[in-house]
Amino acid sequence: MLDPIALFTALADETRLRTVILLTQEPPLCVCEVTEALGVSQPKISRHLAILRDNGLVEDQRVANRVFYRIHRSLPTWAWKVLDTTAAARAAYPPFADDRARLRTMSNRPDRSDLSWPSLADAGRKDHHAH
Repeated sequence: MLDPIALFTALADETRLRTVILLTQEPPLCVCEVTEALGVSQPKISRHLAILRDNGLVEDQRVANRVFYRIHRSLPTWAWKVLDTTAAARAAYPPFADDRARLRTMSNRPDRSDLSWPSLADAGRKDHHAH
């Protein structure tokens, strides 16, 4: 189970924080979308997503040649509150607003129709509004 030290340690890195905030706002995202949004190399994004996955913050699903990520559905409610509050407080400010704007203008975004994840409504986030 995720504890506060693991959560805040994972979020202490700027790339991971930006990735997590983007995933709270625009789930799910593939590696290519996070790479485009943050303007960071694919190997670096993949490495940071692996750290987030290994710490239980995100979960992934492979569809053909793409891997999609979202915030882990079993994240405790207190952790969802931290992520939602942080995302809401920083969403309008650089670099977070810039990340989301780059994502929204990305052409040829991957199809999500083959994803088979259960809804996040059944997760710890159920007590919060979705972005």
